[in-house]
Amino acid sequence: MPFREQLRSFTRPFWAANVMEVFERLPYYGARVVVPVYIASSQDPNGLHFDNRAKGIILTCWTLIQSLLPMFVGGFADKYGRRTTMGASVGLKVAGYLLMATQRSFWGFFLGCQLLAVASAFFKPGQQATLARALDERNSALGWGIVYQVVGLAGWLGPPVAGFLRRLSWSWVFLACAAIVGLNGLVLLNYREPPPSAEETMHTRSTWGVVVHAVRTMVRPRLLAFLVAMSGFFGLYFQLFDSMPNYIEEWIDSRDVIALFGLREGWLAVSTPRGLQVPPELLINIEGTAVVLLMLPITALTAKLARLPALAVGGSILSVGFLLAGITPMGLCALFGIFVCALGEMMGGPKFWAYLASIAPRGEEALYMGFTGVPAAIGVTGATYAGSFLYDRVADKANLALRYLGEHRLVPPETLASLTRPQAMAELQRVTQLDATRATRLLWDTYHPYTFWFVFVGLGLASSMAFVLYARAAQRWEQGKS
Repeated sequence: MPFREQLRSFTRPFWAANVMEVFERLPYYGARVVVPVYIASSQDPNGLHFDNRAKGIILTCWTLIQSLLPMFVGGFADKYGRRTTMGASVGLKVAGYLLMATQRSFWGFFLGCQLLAVASAFFKPGQQATLARALDERNSALGWGIVYQVVGLAGWLGPPVAGFLRRLSWSWVFLACAAIVGLNGLVLLNYREPPPSAEETMHTRSTWGVVVHAVRTMVRPRLLAFLVAMSGFFGLYFQLFDSMPNYIEEWIDSRDVIALFGLREGWLAVSTPRGLQVPPELLINIEGTAVVLLMLPITALTAKLARLPALAVGGSILSVGFLLAGITPMGLCALFGIFVCALGEMMGGPKFWAYLASIAPRGEEALYMGFTGVPAAIGVTGATYAGSFLYDRVADKANLALRYLGEHRLVPPETLASLTRPQAMAELQRVTQLDATRATRLLWDTYHPYTFWFVFVGLGLASSMAFVLYARAAQRWEQGKS
């Protein structure tokens, strides 16, 4: 179909689902990109000051619940109605954000994050099933491209809004998130879904039957193999939100970015012990900016590219982007690397959704779109948990400062044992007579924290190779040779 005809073919539910995506994803990405700093930063005086292992536990459980639960909620959305599950999501999300705004204990904040995870699991299958029902082979490429650009728009707006609010108060970040996501309640008042047709059978199944059918569907070898291959892609991509904020705050020197764009102290450049720096959430926001500006052109360029090869190429580009972003402490290099990550994401992300939507039987769209969380459950959960422990050992600046003080016997053992993570860099600067910039460079040259990214780049490349092999197998399956 010509471009204009494709635009006219999109129905009211398609646009309503996109509006809801903005109100759901904007607060999510805003909170998600600053939460790692809030939890584990040793430099923010108003943070929670948990360590990276506590951060890993919180984010891993968040990812696991958010990823696995949609597999079952998707079937319930097909059975009981998408409006019902999305309405439950709005209430749970508001409650989760309010807890995150008010609780500073580990378990209080943990509970808020997990409520948010449950709410996300209730929202995505019904919303994505609405999109899948509204698209077909004539307008699928453009439709999913628009959806991904909408997600990119939310991802673009969320981090700077959260960055501005956290300078007022951390609680304002989460209170604003609760208010924004509450707007979806108004959208749902005008949401209409079609009654089930004769060929749709999910609504006739019992509750237990829905669960059993979901599990049996997911473990079909061809579907499961595809989801496993996708897990490496998501495991790498989500490090942009799990580890990159901490890495930028601790190791990346963005004064070259400030000099290039002529930034002055304020919202875009904040004062730190290493001088003016671009906040992590704003540096990462080049990813959302790229998606907003380039998603539709890239969709047009890749519209005729088969979905599985596109995923392989996208995973390779994503891997290169992370390598560029983390290999040096230069801010401009990190900025360019994150931009390359966005190119890989735009190449692969929409094709993933489109592939699942294309193979979903009619009446089971929400069930199949609920499987989008399975790769996150496998890849993101494992990468988040293992990555937090790896970061704690290989790249956490406070821990490396304590390690340097101990290995070089710069302080007595009893003094070393009494130092907390927020005190580590100050003590290292005191005994070495180095400023914050030179002390950071000393740790960089001694311990090479950039090696943290090698493991995840390898994961992304392995995922790309898995797509190549899967595409060959899928071709044989379609030809009936095996």
